[in-house]
Amino acid sequence: MLETKKAALNFLKILPKIKDKKRATVIGLYGNLGAGKTTFTQFVAKELGVSRTIISPTFVIERIYGLNKKGVPFKKLIHIDAYRLDNPEELLVLGFKEILKDKNNLILIEWADKVFEILPKDHFKIFFSFSKQKNKIKESREIFYGK
Repeated sequence: MLETKKAALNFLKILPKIKDKKRATVIGLYGNLGAGKTTFTQFVAKELGVSRTIISPTFVIERIYGLNKKGVPFKKLIHIDAYRLDNPEELLVLGFKEILKDKNNLILIEWADKVFEILPKDHFKIFFSFSKQKNKIKESREIFYGK
């Protein structure tokens, strides 16, 4: 969990630099079940000033949190979990195009690979992985820009 928190804090340092000036900033979270996507989102949300408990929106697909912390360049954090979606068009039915238009939205999408074809080509990608070594889970985090 410490590695996930470090990754979240490092991400927050670069977030102002990757903020999209024309549309919502989209962050695709990629990785296997249990790799740390939801935990990462919880750390990010807390640092952005969300006081509510962040839980994975697996069954409701999307949760929206208002942001009003001083210095945060976004008004809303939109947390999407695409795990249960059968095809990307299901996200469009939920109004994804509309939330994408607002440059004040920060969108974190777990299981982004399931909706990759409708995401902006230049969305920011974060890949999560873990491996077991001698009955311990060793986490590794890699962060790549998407183009």
